[in-house]
Amino acid sequence: MNRILQLYLTVAGALGIIISSEGQQLPQFSQYLFNTLHVNPAYAGYKGEGYIQSTFRDQWSGFPGAPRTMTLMADFSANEGTMGFAGSVLNDRIGATDFTSAMFTYSYRVLVGYESFLSLGLSAGFSQYSIDPSRLNPADQGDLLLPDSRVNLMAPNINAGLFFHNEVFFAGLSAYNLAGRNLLRREDLSLGFHDFQYFFISGFIAPLSYDIDIKPSILVKYVDGAPINYDINAMFLFREFLWLGGSLRSNWGDWRGNLSNDLTKRNAVAFIMELFIDESFRIGYSYDHNLNVLENFRNGSHEISLGYYLFQKRKVFRNSRWL
Repeated sequence: MNRILQLYLTVAGALGIIISSEGQQLPQFSQYLFNTLHVNPAYAGYKGEGYIQSTFRDQWSGFPGAPRTMTLMADFSANEGTMGFAGSVLNDRIGATDFTSAMFTYSYRVLVGYESFLSLGLSAGFSQYSIDPSRLNPADQGDLLLPDSRVNLMAPNINAGLFFHNEVFFAGLSAYNLAGRNLLRREDLSLGFHDFQYFFISGFIAPLSYDIDIKPSILVKYVDGAPINYDINAMFLFREFLWLGGSLRSNWGDWRGNLSNDLTKRNAVAFIMELFIDESFRIGYSYDHNLNVLENFRNGSHEISLGYYLFQKRKVFRNSRWL
């Protein structure tokens, strides 16, 4: 392994990045239920309307070098809902590193039963990986292990997914980082930052009363060399304009015996809120609190999302479609 990457991993370990609850390498979002494009490209066009959303996540707020992530996505539907199109830009900063991607997504949806649909989605674009030594504060100035200037590597990328849904149930399976790894000039960076990522998501919605619906769901995430992560969610819809709920995030597997259970289990809980200001505009907020042995060494995580429908919705959203 390249000595520069070894130095970076040491710094990252000091920040709690490597031993955090986020074993997966892709940026994490607590509000993925309200824009599942974050974890499945087949979701493109699912809302049935033109939709723009931006999300900002401040991980472990106030902790030096902690992750900060920002995304901008545009999602459209065409051909009476059988096709979906989306564009997205993402930037994730962790300490001295940056990950930036720009992707275009296409999905095609077919009717497979009464009001039941199966979508196939494909994303293609570019990802850039960077290390900026000016953002480090080494104990020994002029350390020969540090690069002299910013290191940038760029590679093409492809994501793919399947997504099934009807009026009350949804399930999806997707794989990310399917291309480009072998094209990176630095093998150490390709192994450290560009590996296959797998996601499985499923849930359903059910009425509790005339004004309240419940939506339980689960997200499972896997990348080779890390524990299998899962989120268990429960969201409540009040009078068709306010979502309130929470999420429990944990994992199973001992990361091949390299970490103790105190670090890898009981990871985090999240409070999640999504409010429809009117028929076109929505705002979301989530707060994550860590439950492992590192909870006293870093602050919680804040995530804010803003969404806007470009056209007035033609359908009510008393079902899983309007997430």
